[in-house]
Order: sequence, then structure tokens, then C-alpha cells
Amino acid sequence: MSAATAADERLAPTSVVRKLLGRPELGAVVGAAAVFVFFSFAADSFLRASSLSTILYSASTIGIMAVPVALLMIGGEFDLSAGVMVTTSALFSSMFSYQMTANVWVGVLVSLLVTLAIGFFNGFMLTRTKLPSFIITLGTFLMLTGLNLGFTKLISGSVSTKTIADMEGFSSARSLFASQLTLGSVTLRVTILWWLALVAVATWILLRTRAGNWIFAVGGGADAARAVGVPVVKTRIGLYMGVALCAWISGQHILFSFDVVQSGEGVGNEFLYIIAAVIGGCLMTGGYGSAIGSAVGAFIFGMTSNGIVYAQWNPDWFKFFLGAMLLLATLLNAWVRKRAEASK
Repeated sequence: MSAATAADERLAPTSVVRKLLGRPELGAVVGAAAVFVFFSFAADSFLRASSLSTILYSASTIGIMAVPVALLMIGGEFDLSAGVMVTTSALFSSMFSYQMTANVWVGVLVSLLVTLAIGFFNGFMLTRTKLPSFIITLGTFLMLTGLNLGFTKLISGSVSTKTIADMEGFSSARSLFASQLTLGSVTLRVTILWWLALVAVATWILLRTRAGNWIFAVGGGADAARAVGVPVVKTRIGLYMGVALCAWISGQHILFSFDVVQSGEGVGNEFLYIIAAVIGGCLMTGGYGSAIGSAVGAFIFGMTSNGIVYAQWNPDWFKFFLGAMLLLATLLNAWVRKRAEASK
């Protein structure tokens, strides 16, 4: 084959089918369509506008965290502390504001600093100790679980925080983190806007910035990435701080939605974030995935969790369906990736 012919092949336009097969979220989109059609027939109330708004809200509460977790997984790492970090963020905002009798915005900002520090700690410990992220973040998970319960009992005398609804700044903070928008008969929560904004920003970072190239490179192979000048340490720490930032957003939503926070909340939610990312096309080995895919995975979660209720099935079966979807999505994603590689 001549050099001219090879150059012509490289410059040849890629077909639409080949582009679709190369998208990480293709399997998730197919799965989401199947779940949507299934519950449309299985539950009469599934297609109601009010039901769809509830589904979107459920999806957004998972999706806000699934976005940074997806980026972290693309970078080849995990964070098992993400679920309890959300609760830690809410607890610090509430207790600092209440104990210091300060404007709640002071507590919100202090919580932001504390949560980002936790994310930095995870990334720093990972890069300095060379231990697996599973061990590092499992340790952080256990410490935060005990910290949440211990400090809440020590300061509040119970397992929940005191109300801060009558404090200055509460209304404006609720407008930002927990407000509702009514459009006709449909009520949309502000978390949906946060979720969509985070997906857009994360997609732009992955596909249009140098940092996105670094994330894929680190997930594909840290040593090779380091050899070509990728700042592996900064990238990993930045990814963990991204998880912390979104944990802060989710934590403030919980606080300003319900006014009080239970110290035991959040345990186990980290698996839901990982499941949403995996269903959305992220590989467990890193180097592959998308933020849009994590959004589709979260939407599947929202449809399934609410669809079972609308169909009046026993909700005890939810975890079974979630596990089945995880396995099927993983197999489908592997098949799609093989077809994409074969078509190149």
C-alpha cells in the first residue's frame, strides 16, 4: 500500500454508524430506551408529566455525583467515600451555622472548604502512598462514617442536627440548592439544572480541554502518561477534588431540602454512583467512558426505582433489577467496544 493511499484512508470521512459504535454511552442509550418502553407498558402512570418529573429528580440526585465519579473512573480510580462525604458536607454546614449562630452562608462556605480538603486528602494519599484507591477511600469512608455519627452526637446530643430554618440566609441558600420550578402541572427541582450543568461542563472538559486528554491518558496507563509529560499527580488530586465539589452540592441540597440531617445517611450510595457510571459506559479498568453516559445511567436508575413503584411491584426486587442491569450493561458495553475497535 502506497503512502498516498494510506494518507487518503486516514483522511476519509468516518461513517455515522462507525461514530455511533465508538461512543461509550451507546449501550446505555439502548438500555435506557428499553427500560422506558418496558415501564411505559408495565405502569399506566409512568408517562404522566408528574411521574416524569419525579423520575428526573431521582435521576438528578444520583447523577450529580455520578458525573465526577465517572471522570474519576475514566482516570482509573474509585472513591468509596463519596456517599458519606455528601452527608459530611451537609452536617458541617448545619452544625457550624447553628453552633456559631452565624449566617448559614458562612456554614456553607466552611463546608465547601472542609469537603474539598477531604477530596484533596484522598488524592494526596493515593499519590504519595501508591496504595490502591479502593484501600485509601475505604479508609476515608470508615473515618467519615464514624466522624459523622460521633460529632453529631457530641454537638447535638442526638443522631440528627438541629433545625436552622429560622437562621439568616436560609431562604436564599434554599433557593440555590433546593428550590422548585413549576411549569403548568410539572414541578422541576433545581437539582435537575445542577445535574445538566455538571454533565455539560464535564463533557466539555473531557472532549475540548487538555485536562480531558490527561484524564484519559492517566486512566489508560499512568506510567505511559507520565512519560509523555502528563501531570499524573495533579490530575488525580483534581479528580478527587471534583468528586468532593459535587458531594458538597449534593450535601447542601439535602440540608436545605429537609432542614435537618441524619448522621447515618449516605452509606451505600457510593455504589449507586459507580453503578450509574458503569451502566453509562465507563470501564472498571479506566481510560474509557463519558459524562453523558453517566447521565444516561442515572436516568436508568431513576426510571427503574420509580417504575417499580408505579407498576405496583414489590420494591424489595429493586436491588435485583439494579444488579441485573449492571451485569447486562457491562456485557453490552464490552460488546459495543469490541465492535467499535473491529470497525476501525
